Amino acid sequence: MSRGQHGGIIFRLLALLMLCLFAGIIYLARTPLLRAAGGFWIVQDRMEPADVIIVIGDDDFTADRATEAAALFHGGWAPLMVVSGRMLRPYSTIADLMTQDLESRGVPAKAIVRFSHRANNTLEEAKDLQVLIAQNGWRRILLVTSNYHTRRSRYIFRKVLPANVSLEVVGAFDPEFEPATWWQSRQGRKTFLLETVGYLVAVWELRERPAASSPGGAVLRLMSPSAY
Repeated sequence: MSRGQHGGIIFRLLALLMLCLFAGIIYLARTPLLRAAGGFWIVQDRMEPADVIIVIGDDDFTADRATEAAALFHGGWAPLMVVSGRMLRPYSTIADLMTQDLESRGVPAKAIVRFSHRANNTLEEAKDLQVLIAQNGWRRILLVTSNYHTRRSRYIFRKVLPANVSLEVVGAFDPEFEPATWWQSRQGRKTFLLETVGYLVAVWELRERPAASSPGGAVLRLMSPSAY
């Protein structure tokens, strides 16, 4: 065996040893790493009194977003609340269901504005809501969504809304995504994967800040409770 061949074998063995060592470290540290990955998606901004609380859809089965939003309202963080939700039928929307959730939690009907839309994702919803925000001249927004959705929604809304609008995100507990153990359940893994893909797509779509939506561009149904 030549000296070059002998050196090549040693190099490959060392490379294999380093690879095994690296894999062993990753395996031993897998739980802290997975927890950090789950926690990455959750952000909590420092709250300031706002003009309006906006709850975006879709809420979970136990209405945790509505619960968090109601607590903010009762805490005096904003005098008005917007519930944003998809149209399920021409006569029924997610926003209608969320309104019922808020009213059952003590939020008066006069403080709730229903915002129904046909958006298929958070970016489209943000563009539609930007129209409503501009029409009402709101400058300070508290945005309520599920804990795992906070980073992506904050990124999207701050890209879409004009610079003179201040937006802070508040995360609501979601029983289907526990950041400390998300990988142990099928729903947790699914949520993590979808959020990862959704964030990457949002970064790609918003790599250049889009122009503000025009009022005529949104497809929505906006009604106050007094309209019924």
